[in-house]
Amino acid sequence: MKKLITVLVILILLVVVLVAAGPFYVVNEGEQAAVVRFGQIISIERDAGLKFKTPFLDNIVIYPKKILAWDGEPQRIPTLEKQFIWVDTTARWRISDPAKFYASVSSIDGAYGRLDNVIDSAVRTVITQNYLREAVRNSNAIQQTKSSESFETGDAAGSEALGQLTQVEVAHESIAKGRRALAQEMLALSRELTPEYGMEILDVQVRQIKYSDELTESVYNRMISERNQIAQAFRSFGEGKKAEWLGKLENEKRSILSAAYTESETIKGKADAEATQIYSETYSRDPGFFAFWRALESYKQTLPKFNKTLSTDMDYFRFLYGTRGR
Repeated sequence: MKKLITVLVILILLVVVLVAAGPFYVVNEGEQAAVVRFGQIISIERDAGLKFKTPFLDNIVIYPKKILAWDGEPQRIPTLEKQFIWVDTTARWRISDPAKFYASVSSIDGAYGRLDNVIDSAVRTVITQNYLREAVRNSNAIQQTKSSESFETGDAAGSEALGQLTQVEVAHESIAKGRRALAQEMLALSRELTPEYGMEILDVQVRQIKYSDELTESVYNRMISERNQIAQAFRSFGEGKKAEWLGKLENEKRSILSAAYTESETIKGKADAEATQIYSETYSRDPGFFAFWRALESYKQTLPKFNKTLSTDMDYFRFLYGTRGR
């Protein structure tokens, strides 16, 4: 009886020890587990649920199965034309092979360190092989916007001429790839190295590109120069329209003055003809009185202008000093 009790106690203790050793473990949704025995992976559990392990022998390493994010530090990188820019990149990745992942990097922190090296290297390689315009633009839409931009100036010909002028002055260089294509190149270069680490990079995106201090000033100066060119185009067009309207105004002024002068001369001619006719009729009625009246009108005009008279023995003064005039 005592032996039976001893055996039962031993069995109960063994059960307690086994339960305390934890023969069971749980894999949650979005997780995957690597069962490691003596430093070697013996199985991979990808499905969620309650799992069994060998107590004291197996070690369970849990890894996330969901998509993870990687955020890199901004890098100062030269472009193909030796212009330095700050490039900030982000990526999405996941653990595709837990066995390789455990053997190469072991932990998530180690994975981020490897991704720093791989993705930063790919970003630097791609940026240095392309021009600045390829990194900052996605398409040539800016050229289409400029070509369809209209400038309202009051007439169709002027608007078209000014639009053509500004298009020529602020033309932008075309791109062959664009930022999205460069991001795909970065992704392709990064994917070449990550499979050996048991990782898969799903996407690489350039989150931000910022000009360096020396390039920022150059870009601002270029923008100011472009705006000044457009402003000068408007000024030149305005000066041309001003000269055109002043010319039209001067022509209209001369036309009006010419018409007025013609009309005034016509009226004067008619008046002179009427006056001559009246004078003629008056002279024919009484020639003596007409001559006397004409002489008096002449005296009114000429005598006030004489400073002195040297002689009055002239036919002109016959009505003043002559016998008949008195």
